[in-house]
Amino acid sequence: MVKEAKEGCLIVGNYCHDVLIKDDVVIAESLGGAASFISAVFDGLLISSNYISKVGPDFAYTVNHRPIITPLSKTTVFHAHFTTEDKRQRQDRILKRVTACDPVNPSDLPNSKFDYGLAVGVGGEILPETLERMIDICKVVFVDIQALIRVFDPVDGTVSLVHLNETGFWPLLKKIGFLKASAEEAPYVDVEEARKWCCVVVTKGKEGCTVYTKDDELTVSPFVATQVDPTGAGDSFLGGLVAGLVHGLEIPDAALLGNFFGSLTVGHIGLPKFDSQLIQRVKDEVLKRGLQRFGSHEKQEDEPNRLKPLDHEEFLAALSAAKVVPANSIKECKWDLHSSPGALEQPVCNGHRRIPLNPVCEESINSVDSKP
Repeated sequence: MVKEAKEGCLIVGNYCHDVLIKDDVVIAESLGGAASFISAVFDGLLISSNYISKVGPDFAYTVNHRPIITPLSKTTVFHAHFTTEDKRQRQDRILKRVTACDPVNPSDLPNSKFDYGLAVGVGGEILPETLERMIDICKVVFVDIQALIRVFDPVDGTVSLVHLNETGFWPLLKKIGFLKASAEEAPYVDVEEARKWCCVVVTKGKEGCTVYTKDDELTVSPFVATQVDPTGAGDSFLGGLVAGLVHGLEIPDAALLGNFFGSLTVGHIGLPKFDSQLIQRVKDEVLKRGLQRFGSHEKQEDEPNRLKPLDHEEFLAALSAAKVVPANSIKECKWDLHSSPGALEQPVCNGHRRIPLNPVCEESINSVDSKP
């Protein structure tokens, strides 16, 4: 029997090991998995959450939320093979899932009710029946589309994308609350169809994001950022979006908070360690805004968010001001893939070996051609 008491947020998705390879040489290893980046945002904003992530006994990293260790399985491992195709040094990538930890089964989920659930798998660990169970125990479910549309070659593990309507998740679309996709993943969703049933958010990097509801389409502004490493920006965006909604923000303001945390993440190498004073300023602003909404213009649950709040631009200005932190609070380390010696001599930042490359789990991946 499910407990009726609400317990905050439920995050479902495995941690993994990411390995970056160039010219058959390992050049970097790091902690992967969306849950690690979401926890950085949630922990900073004091969001109550429960994490269901599986790893093997070989799991190599220390995380704030302990995973489930499966004794007979190995931690999920991704290899990203990079090649340089032209004189402009454009990096092409082939992503392979080398090993896969056990999937998260419905029985692994807590016997409790949650306000929000986040399905954020990266290696095929979320099953249709698991997502359905999340829908049963969570008031609102957020889904990162990569958890649903990735497929893996049975021989070498190469990752591709298939259209959502070709998966076992398609019938569940009408039951989820929010669907997040990158601009590269959006064509595999059919945004126009999906927006009839749930709120669709498409992230567009330096161009911010677009929110699609049944009756409205809204572009939400980006934040100026110096990109060092884009890894995890989409995960941090989702963490910020959900955190904003938890604190009572309207969808446009919550998406703005998501853009804010995405912009912070690209300025760090690997997992971000946010400046404590910055986080306090953000918390104060978010709490103030949530209270203002509750006290002055609280909406009915079925009322659509047709327009940005009148003071949306003020919130943008306040978050932009909050980003102004002392330079010494941001740990920077630079590593150039093109001029690297190829050996494992990359700098260690935030406890993880990272390089400023495109992310292992967030770059666009070619689709599977379903035609013979």
